[in-house]
Amino acid sequence: MISAQQALAATESVASVQQTKQVTGQVSDSQGPLIGATIMEKGTNNGTVTDFEGNFSLNVKPGATLVISYVGYETQELKAGDNMRVNLKEDGHLVNEVVVIGYGTQRREAVTGSVANIGGEKLNQIAATNAAQALQGRVAGVLMTQTSSQPGAEMQIRIRGQRSLSASNDPLIVLDGIPFMGKLSDINPTDIKSMDILKDASATAIYGSRGANGVIIITTAKGNQGTPAKVSYNGYVSFKTLFHKYPMMDGPTFQKMRDYAGLYQNSEDENVKDFDWQDEFYKTGVSHNHDVSVAGGTQGGSYSFGAGYYHDEAVVPTQGYDRLSLRANFDQTVGKWFRFGLTTNNSFRNSKGSNMNLYKVLSMSPISSPYNADGTTKRLITLPADQQWVLTKDIAEQIEDNWLNEKKGIGSYNTLFAEVKCPWVEGLSYRINVGLNFRSEKTGIFTGKGIDNSNPDYRSSGSVIDNQTRNWAVENILTYDRTFAEKHNINVVGMYSAEQTTFEQGGYQGVDIPAEYFQYYYLGSALGDKNIQSENYWQSGLISWMGRVMYSYDNKYMLSVALRSDASSRLAKGHQWHTYPAISAGWNIARESFMENLTWIDNLKLRVGYGETSNQSINPYSTLGGLGTLDYNFGSTYLTGYYVNSLPNTELGWEYSKTWNFGLDFSLFNGRLSGSFEYYIQKTNDILLDVSLPSTAGVNSFTGNIGNTENKGFEFTLNGIIIDNKNGWNWEAGINLYANRNKLTKLTGALDENGKPAPDEANRWFVGHPIDVIYDYKKIGLWQAGEEELMNVLEPGGNVGMIKVKHDRALDANGKPTRAIGPEDREIMSMEPDLIGGFNTTVGYKNFDLTVIGAFQFGGKLISAIHSSNGYLNMLSGRRGNLDVDYWTEQNTGAKYPKPGGIMSSDNPKYGTTLGYFDASYLKVRAITLGYNFDNLKAVKDFGISRLRLYATVQNPFVLFSPFNNESGLDPETNSFATDNTNTAVAVEGYTGKHKMPIVGYNTPATRNFLFGLNVTF
Repeated sequence: MISAQQALAATESVASVQQTKQVTGQVSDSQGPLIGATIMEKGTNNGTVTDFEGNFSLNVKPGATLVISYVGYETQELKAGDNMRVNLKEDGHLVNEVVVIGYGTQRREAVTGSVANIGGEKLNQIAATNAAQALQGRVAGVLMTQTSSQPGAEMQIRIRGQRSLSASNDPLIVLDGIPFMGKLSDINPTDIKSMDILKDASATAIYGSRGANGVIIITTAKGNQGTPAKVSYNGYVSFKTLFHKYPMMDGPTFQKMRDYAGLYQNSEDENVKDFDWQDEFYKTGVSHNHDVSVAGGTQGGSYSFGAGYYHDEAVVPTQGYDRLSLRANFDQTVGKWFRFGLTTNNSFRNSKGSNMNLYKVLSMSPISSPYNADGTTKRLITLPADQQWVLTKDIAEQIEDNWLNEKKGIGSYNTLFAEVKCPWVEGLSYRINVGLNFRSEKTGIFTGKGIDNSNPDYRSSGSVIDNQTRNWAVENILTYDRTFAEKHNINVVGMYSAEQTTFEQGGYQGVDIPAEYFQYYYLGSALGDKNIQSENYWQSGLISWMGRVMYSYDNKYMLSVALRSDASSRLAKGHQWHTYPAISAGWNIARESFMENLTWIDNLKLRVGYGETSNQSINPYSTLGGLGTLDYNFGSTYLTGYYVNSLPNTELGWEYSKTWNFGLDFSLFNGRLSGSFEYYIQKTNDILLDVSLPSTAGVNSFTGNIGNTENKGFEFTLNGIIIDNKNGWNWEAGINLYANRNKLTKLTGALDENGKPAPDEANRWFVGHPIDVIYDYKKIGLWQAGEEELMNVLEPGGNVGMIKVKHDRALDANGKPTRAIGPEDREIMSMEPDLIGGFNTTVGYKNFDLTVIGAFQFGGKLISAIHSSNGYLNMLSGRRGNLDVDYWTEQNTGAKYPKPGGIMSSDNPKYGTTLGYFDASYLKVRAITLGYNFDNLKAVKDFGISRLRLYATVQNPFVLFSPFNNESGLDPETNSFATDNTNTAVAVEGYTGKHKMPIVGYNTPATRNFLFGLNVTF
C-alpha cells in the first residue's frame, strides 16, 4: 500500500511530464548549420546544444520561450514550436567560436588542446587548386611546402615539424567525420565550409596512429532543414604571366664568358648575335573555375548538391590540369529518435605535361637559333661538345599527342551514417559511420619515334602504371552529453572502429610501338622489348577503440581525458597493439570573481596538455623480409632464382611520440583583439626505418625501430578588428608567427672510433642535428692573387679565382694546414628557418573590400639546383647556356662566382654545389583582392538574388627581402623535389638518400596571376 502523500507526489510527477513537450529544430547562419549553438528554455536551467548538423531537441513546457545564442552571433528569443528553423546573424565579433575536435565539437572557450580553425570563406580568399595552397601562411605551426609548380601538384604538409625519418610525416585528413584516404587535390576547395587543424597530441590522440602527424578535419557545406532551395554559382577566370624568367645570359654576355673560359669554340649552329629561347617557349596560361551548388531542406531533413569544373594551363606548353568534382549530401530525421544521412565526394582529374621540364630550353646556347635561313625549324642544334634536340612552343604543341606524360585519376569518397537517441536517457546517443572509398590512378607515358633524341630513328616507347586503392572503415560511437545545474557539462564518447585498405599496382612498358596513335594504350602490340615495369599488392588493417571524457564547470575549469588503443597489421605479432593516453586541462581566468572589474578582458585561458601518439605508416609486410629475383642463363635455358634482399624483423613495433603543450588564449575589448600563444615539446621514439646493411651481410636491409627525434617550438597568433563599421569603414588584420626546432637525438647503428653512433652520411642524418641538413663544404669566398702559397697546400693544382671552402682541421702548432682539403672537411649546416609566419588584412568601405594576404620567413637555407653543380646551368665553361652570374675575372675579383674555365669537377666548378645555397628569407604578398558586394541594391533583390559579388585578384604580385630574389629575380619558394628527375636529383654533394627535399629547380616557373571572379546566390 502507498500513502496518500506518495500517491499525490506520483500524480504531480505524471502531470509534470504531461505538461512538457519536445521541440526540435535546426540553427544555422548564412553559410549553413551551426555546431554547438545553445538553446535554453527562458527562465530555467533547461537547455541543450546543437549537434554536428545544427539540429537540436528539447523538452519544454507548453508556451515556453527559447533563447538561442552562439558566440559571435546575435541572440534570438522565439516561441517554442515544431520543427523550428533559426537563422542567426553575425554581430561582427568572435565568429567561428565552435570547433570540430574529432568525434564531437566544443565551444572554443572550452577547448583544452591545440586546435586552429579557418572558415571556408577565408579559405577561398585565395583561388587555389587545393585547400593546402590556400592555407599557406594562414595557420601557425602548419607549413605548406610547394613540391612542384606544375598544375595540379600536391603540397607537402607538415604540422609542427618532421618526426619520422622514413615513415610518413603527412597529417591525417578527416572528411565529414571519416578518415580520408585521398589527397587534398581531390577535394574542391569551394565545397569546404571549415577546416579544423588539431596540432598537439592531447587533441590528436583520439585518432590514434592515424593522427600521429596532426589532423586536418574538413567539413563540407550542407543545406538547412525546412528552407527553400538556394542555387549558387562561383566562378573565375585567371591569366598567368611569368613572375620572372630564369636569369640566363644573353648572347653577347655568353660569348664574352665563353671566350674568357677558353675551353670551347663556336659551332656551326652558333651563328646569331642573340636569341632568347625562353621567349620562344612560354605562353600565357589561362585558368578558369566554375562551381554550381543547390542547397535546401525538407521537413526534418536537408540536402545539398554541387558540381565543379577546374581547368588550369601552365605557361609551359602542353602542361595542364583538369578536375571535375561532384558532391552531394543529405540527412533526414525519422521521428524523434532516429536520423540517417549520406555524403559523397567524387572527382575526376587529369594532369599532363610532366615531361616538359625546362632544361632543354635553358641550356640552349643564346648565340644559336631554332630556325634555318628559310624560316623552317631545325631538329637539332650542334653545340661545341654535343647535339641538342630543339624544343620551342610550336614544336611542343605540334607533337603533343606523340610526346605524352599524363596522369588520370578517379576518386569516390562516401560516408553513410545513422544515429539513434536513447529515449530513456537524455543526452545518450549511438552513431555508426561507414566509409566506402575508392581511388584509381593511371600514369601513361608515350614518346614517339625520334622525339627528344638526337637520332631521328630512335625507337618509340610507352609505359603505363595503374594504381588502385580500396578502403572501408566502420566506426561505432556512443555519446553521452549533458549539462547539469547549468554549470556542469560532461561529454563522454566511446568508440570502436575497424578499417582495411587494399592497394594494387600493375605497370608495363614496351618499345617500337607499331602505330603512334596507339600511344600507351596498346603496349601488347609493341614490336620490340615488352616487360612488366612494376607489380605490387598489399592489404593492411587497423582495429581501434577509444574513450574520452570532457568536463567543464561554468566554462571556467575544463578537463579532457582520452585513452586510445590501436592494433596494426603492419607490425610484428606480439607488437601490434599500442595504447596511449591524452590529458589536457584549461583554466579560464577571466571568469574568476577577482577579474570581474576587468571588463575589457573577455577571455583569458591557460591550457596544458600531455598526450601520446603512434605511427605505423611503413610498407605492409615489412616484418616479413623480402625476396629478390635473378635470371640465370644455362645455354638455351633460362631459369629464375630467388635471394633474400631484406631480413624479417619479428620485433618490429610502434614508433610513438610524447608531447607536452602549453597554451594561452585571450580575447579583449569585446572580441576586438584576440589571439593565442603555444609552446610545445614533442619527443618521438623507436623511429621506423629501413636500415641498410653492409655488402658482407649478403642482405641489403631490414626494417627496424632505430632512433629518436625531438621537435619543440612556439606559435603566436593575433587577430584584431581595428575599425568596426565607423562611417562605413571596417578594418581587420591578423598575423601568425611560429618556429620549430627539430633534431635527431638517437640513431642506432654502427659506432665511430669514439664509441658514438656513426653518422649516416648517405642520408645526411646526424645525431644532435635536424633531420634535414646540408652536408657539404662551406664556401667562404674565392681564392685571390697573393694566396698561392696557402692554396697550393689546400688545393694542389688549383687556380686563383676558384671557390675557397672552410678548412679548420689538421692544423699544426702554428695554425697552418698539414694536408689538402678532403671529404672530412665537409660541415653540417641546418636548413631550419629562424621564424615563419603569415599575415592578412581586410579593409572595407560600405560595399567595397580590399584584402591582402602574405607570408614571410626569416633564416634557413634554400637550395637552388640551377645555381649548383648537377643542374648543369652554371658550369661557367661555355659548353652550353649559363645563368647570368657575377663571375671572377682579374678585373672583377670581388665576384661571388668562380673564374670561368677554372678547375673542374664533373664538368662543373670544383665545389660547385656550394653555389646553390642561399639565405631562404623572404616576405611575399600572396594575393591582393578588390571586391564589391551588390547584395543591398534593390534591383538585385528584385531579381531574387541574395548574394552578388564581383572581385579581381592579383596573385603572387611581388617578393621583398629575399637574397635569392634579389640576385636572380626568381620566386624564393621551392618548385621541385630533389628526386624529381635525374638532373636535379643530387642537389647536395654526396646525397644518395631516399627522402625528398624541396629545392628550386627548372620546373614550371612561378607566375603572377590576374584573376576575375563572380559569386552569386539565388
